[in-house]
Amino acid sequence: MPLLEVTGLSKRFGGFVALDEIDLAVAEGERVGLIGPNGSGKSTLVNCICGTLVNETGMVRFAGEKIDGLLTHERTRRGLARSFQLPRPFATLTVADNLRVPLLYTVNARRSPALKPFELDARCAELLTLVGLSAKGAKLPRDLTQVEMRKLELARAMAAEPKLLIADEAMAGLSQSEVDDIVGLLIRLNEGGITIILIEHIMRAVMRFSQRLVVLVSGKKIADGQPDQVIRDPAVERAYLGQ
Repeated sequence: MPLLEVTGLSKRFGGFVALDEIDLAVAEGERVGLIGPNGSGKSTLVNCICGTLVNETGMVRFAGEKIDGLLTHERTRRGLARSFQLPRPFATLTVADNLRVPLLYTVNARRSPALKPFELDARCAELLTLVGLSAKGAKLPRDLTQVEMRKLELARAMAAEPKLLIADEAMAGLSQSEVDDIVGLLIRLNEGGITIILIEHIMRAVMRFSQRLVVLVSGKKIADGQPDQVIRDPAVERAYLGQ
């Protein structure tokens, strides 16, 4: 059984068809790259999966459960988390306290007994070490560099203890070495048992990360398979090269 299963999913904005009968299955433990030109429907698909948008037709199943109709926080508590292209931390909270929020309101909401204060502190320290921010826990987000903000965004998503993480443009605006750093972090998270869908325009990073590549163009899925085969697909080449 796939961890995530999307069947016949469609979304319209007035007369504009943003998604047209999308089918997608992601197995537990997979690393899937989701690519496509700007306006292809990638973010709309993620928003429908996570509950930010409501799809008109189709179904989303997660861990064997139909989750259509669930609110975003209810999906998060079931193990579906995402990071955002533009990091949106709580500006007045420290880096460590930014991680306590999902621990308190997502992890503790589904645990019994709840994590005790010293366990929360230990989990925050563990997450900060995992993303290379162990020396920044007492800082405010405004004190972080751009790559550190990306790492904080991923750590906030990981603090929810997800089964599936959707990383949306986690490397936008970073240098080549910083991109390599984030790709390495995502691979380590996957090796730790997290299924990951990566949405990214930096093809070098996508190819290094992905075990499977899915391509959307104009709201339709046009390719799904091994990355080296997908990028040679004539339909994919036409979409990116305009031929």
